[in-house]
Amino acid sequence: MQRTRRNQSIFFELTVIAIVLFCSCPDAIAQSNARTPHLAYMYPAGCERGMSCEVVVGGQHLKDVNEVYVSGDGVDVEIIKWYRPLTAGEYNNLRTKFRDTRERLVGQATLRNSGETPTDAEVAVAAGITEEQLREMEIYRKRDQDPKRQPNEQLEEQVTLRVTVALEATLGKREVRFMSDHAISNPIWFNLDRWIEFQEFEPNDIGACDVETRLPVVINGQIMPGDVDRFRFQATQGMRLVIQVAARDVIPYLADAVPGWFQAVVRITDAAGNEISYADSFYYRQDPVLYFEVPHDGTYIVEIRDALYRGREDFVYRMTIGEIPFVTSVFPLGARVDSKLNVQMRGWNLTKTEQDIQTMSRQNFQPLRWYASMQGDQSVRFPMQIDHSPEVFEEATNDDQQSAQEISNHTTINGRIETPGDRDVYRITGSGRIVAEVHARRLGSPLDSVLTLTDGEGNIVAFNDDHHDAAQALLTHHADSYLSATLSAKSDYYLTIADAQGKGGPDFGYRIGLRSPLADYELRVVPSTIVARPGQSVPITVYVLRKDGFDQEIELSLVDAPAGFKIAGSAIPGRSDQIQMTLSIPDDPSTAPAMLEMQGTAPRRLHSRSMIVRPAVPAENMMQAFIWHHLVPVDHWNVIVSGRPSPKMPLQVAMPQGRIALPSGGSFLLPAIINNNIPVDQIHVDVHDAPDGISAYVVPSPDRSVAIRFDSSSDQLAPGLQGNLLISVYTEFTPEPTEADPAPKARRTDYGLLPAIPFEVTKP
Repeated sequence: MQRTRRNQSIFFELTVIAIVLFCSCPDAIAQSNARTPHLAYMYPAGCERGMSCEVVVGGQHLKDVNEVYVSGDGVDVEIIKWYRPLTAGEYNNLRTKFRDTRERLVGQATLRNSGETPTDAEVAVAAGITEEQLREMEIYRKRDQDPKRQPNEQLEEQVTLRVTVALEATLGKREVRFMSDHAISNPIWFNLDRWIEFQEFEPNDIGACDVETRLPVVINGQIMPGDVDRFRFQATQGMRLVIQVAARDVIPYLADAVPGWFQAVVRITDAAGNEISYADSFYYRQDPVLYFEVPHDGTYIVEIRDALYRGREDFVYRMTIGEIPFVTSVFPLGARVDSKLNVQMRGWNLTKTEQDIQTMSRQNFQPLRWYASMQGDQSVRFPMQIDHSPEVFEEATNDDQQSAQEISNHTTINGRIETPGDRDVYRITGSGRIVAEVHARRLGSPLDSVLTLTDGEGNIVAFNDDHHDAAQALLTHHADSYLSATLSAKSDYYLTIADAQGKGGPDFGYRIGLRSPLADYELRVVPSTIVARPGQSVPITVYVLRKDGFDQEIELSLVDAPAGFKIAGSAIPGRSDQIQMTLSIPDDPSTAPAMLEMQGTAPRRLHSRSMIVRPAVPAENMMQAFIWHHLVPVDHWNVIVSGRPSPKMPLQVAMPQGRIALPSGGSFLLPAIINNNIPVDQIHVDVHDAPDGISAYVVPSPDRSVAIRFDSSSDQLAPGLQGNLLISVYTEFTPEPTEADPAPKARRTDYGLLPAIPFEVTKP
């Protein structure tokens, strides 16, 4: 099967890249540590179950790492060695030492009239430069002379691991983090697979590596600048080969690359170089997949490169080749809760194309559930949307108003855009406020949906092409549609769904949820890893993903937290999409990392007794292409407490009940106590990331105590603004001049943050 090349501009793809979620991340900045380990890549990015393999992890600040965390069971990791190439300064120092020593030895030989010229080895010995340093100097020279190679400090260090995977270990992705005594890294993902693993060896850009193993095989490689990797394998006539590339699936986003991921291109040729099949993606997915039936016994070559011939160490890929099952689509894409369903599967190398499933009960309801289908001795997985509404299926002929299929509110429609240019039309019965939401791309369908709502006269009432779903952090084209409208009982209404690009086919399935607006929300907490000292208060940010106009206040709480962990500023104001708050660390915590959980509770609507409880999902703030940020969920919310306790806070404030009332253009005094004998004029406070127009000072109170005075500007702050004030405390004084130090500098001690203080701007 051969796929046609698509002359699609990479830069056009950037116009449909994921929506910017959050362009500034003060929580991440506050949690940053110059020595926090940063992981950029793992190579190879996986290992065969029941085997051991050596893995190189590249990144920054890795020298002090002493422990590796891997989620799940069945994986043991041993740290073998740390390596960092010479920096420019180290190389220049060695080069200068080598040059000066050579000049000295040549000068001595001249004075002796020996006429001898010292060898490089003799110069190195005389200069005290080891053989290892000479090798590192040569490595530096080659890297520096490569015009395609750009230095990147975030990739320079390497740690070699020995990974041992138990035979009974669960297949799939594992989260990996590095830990030192005082920090824990960002996560990176490692794959456990069942197939034989093969690792590329250079050079394989002009020639090709011989894959001398039976298929299926997983090929691991790295694309360097301008690199093209080629692999030669044997296949027999009639084999139905799937070639599946995992590049973005290995490392989702690259912060400093455009586009913001490794854009893999793959093709198959015969031994003579004749192209058989080519792909730069699979449907909308950035990672390509090829399928072809082998025409005759012989040698075949698969090649992989970046679409723009970029490359470096973190352009890591895994490429699986073999007669493996691959599901291109399932239908329907979902089912009602507590029901039985027969799912039809399409794809390649499937031993069965139907799967009976039983959805979960209402007590265990989850809106998205993954199911598995055994294909021979292998398992394939597919997602299903689970809903509460009655389900209907589209009828065969419903492509205009005359043949429109009648549907009612509170119904989920399962359908397909069967052919290019097809459209499905539904006539809606009833009146009132409705929402129509498509789930297709989010469930693996290639459909780029367009929804149009018209009245009986053909007038457009509502229209939507793409609707951004902030919960889908790994999507870079939010192609599902969403619209809302109010229907009158005096008119008929028609809902039409089509593909925005006029495409279609049996894989182009969809679900349309037709319902009344249902207020709801999701939560994300950032950072997912907190490094703190005992007794410290650290900033965290919780983001709200509001749905269907949900605008209620949300109260946050820790769930079964270890003793001493507390949050402050736990109320997210209605309509706010984020809140910055503080997490207080116990004075005497456990030495083991803590895994916390947080949840939000909110009424469904004002004065309602029906409460919506949602977990705050820990997330990593991942950047791509220098600007776009994505909140990518991770498994755990980790807190590592290490180091000396924080210095005792000189101020103790009387935490208010509820929000302090800060008059617009006025002031508010928050009583406080000085915990030691520090003079009040040496104690200072700053407002951390506050709205413009709020300032804070420590002032004496009339009763000889102190207070924090908050001033607000009427020009910049409107009544009704709510949020949290994060106050940092420090002392500063200048010692008296002495004869030894006639102009002493000011001395400052930082004490960190007070617990978050909720506020509301009120009328003067």
